[in-house]
Amino acid sequence: DMLVTNFDAYSDNNLTRWERVADKLAEFGGSWAFILLFLVLIAIWVALNTIFLIEHRFDPYPFIFLNLLLSCIAAIQAPIIMMSQNRQAARDQQKALQDYQVNLKAELEIRELHNKIDKLMQTLSTN
Repeated sequence: DMLVTNFDAYSDNNLTRWERVADKLAEFGGSWAFILLFLVLIAIWVALNTIFLIEHRFDPYPFIFLNLLLSCIAAIQAPIIMMSQNRQAARDQQKALQDYQVNLKAELEIRELHNKIDKLMQTLSTN
């Protein structure tokens, strides 16, 4: 009996569309690309509202609207990342259970082999 199954393939095939979206967003949200993109966008925002749009600033210093947007993004991003992490934790728990089962079966097989060798040694020593 084989105890090993590929939980990654199984769990990836059973994800809903929104779970896949959450995983992709969490993957992007935890990347250097996201951080760099965000830094560039904030720099552009600040530059527009302090240097270039002197007459028609849409969010003058202290950038209250920018602060509101950043808070909203953080409020949405945090639960999405947590959903992805919860699925990863469940997958890791399944892998740990599988590892335990494989190790237990290997231990039982080794014990059985030891018993067979002991019986073989006994029969050889009595002859």
